[in-house]
Amino acid sequence: MFVRIDGGQGEGGGQVLRTSLSLAMVTGQPFQIENIRAGRQRPGLLRQHLTAVQAAAAVCGAAVEGVALGSTGLTFSPGVVRAGEYHFAVGTAGSATLVLQTVLPALMLADGPSRLTLEGGTHNPAAPPFDFLERTFLPLLGRMGPRVTVALERYGFYPAGGGRFTAEIQPVERLAPLALGERGAVTGRRAIGLVANLPAHIAEREMATAIAQLEWPAEARAILGTRNSNGPGNALMLEVETAEVTEIFTAFGEVGVSAEAVGRHAAGAARRYLHSTAVAGEHLADQLLLPLALAGGGEFTAVALDGHATTNMEVIGRFLPVRFVVENCASHVRVAVA
Repeated sequence: MFVRIDGGQGEGGGQVLRTSLSLAMVTGQPFQIENIRAGRQRPGLLRQHLTAVQAAAAVCGAAVEGVALGSTGLTFSPGVVRAGEYHFAVGTAGSATLVLQTVLPALMLADGPSRLTLEGGTHNPAAPPFDFLERTFLPLLGRMGPRVTVALERYGFYPAGGGRFTAEIQPVERLAPLALGERGAVTGRRAIGLVANLPAHIAEREMATAIAQLEWPAEARAILGTRNSNGPGNALMLEVETAEVTEIFTAFGEVGVSAEAVGRHAAGAARRYLHSTAVAGEHLADQLLLPLALAGGGEFTAVALDGHATTNMEVIGRFLPVRFVVENCASHVRVAVA
């Protein structure tokens, strides 16, 4: 019996498909999806979504029908999840980090360790950057049991792509619930200006703007320059460290957008977080929903829940018998899984 999914529901993006793939692999439930990415300017499967489907099928030996570039509907019938060594390449600047997140839930509950090599975008405005995975999301996942370590081999910025990283996954039989209350005092803060094949003054201007707006000390900034990238790229990452989590807020440089505008954008996201008492920013909140649902319990506080998160809750509820309880508090939102 297929689980029927409307890919255009909620915010209508690729996450509806990725969450469905992840949960089909874990639960063994086949699904049929229509209107894939109906809410996007270019509906249907792009290269990164096609790679995610192919990766999921490879990991669990699934039978898939209707999968092709541009396809707006497909069926996915999973087999048995197989731990092992895999290599997945997007072939464009499409996000390789999202491909990892598609297959990670199944592999962190598999019957043995896995090693993945992923190629594509590592620093992409439409996806969690590698640094967020490494320093924010995966440490929290580790508190639930599995050990996942990642290593960046080459940066991949839009539009050149060509990034590469590895992931080592030590699974567990069952995820432990995670409880994240109010975050507590800030213990560290840092502004990192990342420039690949670009002059350092771009990062300097971004950091100067962000630090001035946040009133952070000058010594809280660092420039990371690299030529280990197929093309030029730039990102400003603002780290806020507490006892519970290291949150990262990222803004990407774009042609025609001033360095000062990039700095203001990143500072705005960090300021909203610092003015709340939440553990998770909006993006991290979205990422935590699936592992907590698989654990069958847990809770966290978030600055807010965006359309991605609410859509994600709806899709998770189609595969798992869990309930999300959302409580609006004075300076944050509390989300509990029951």
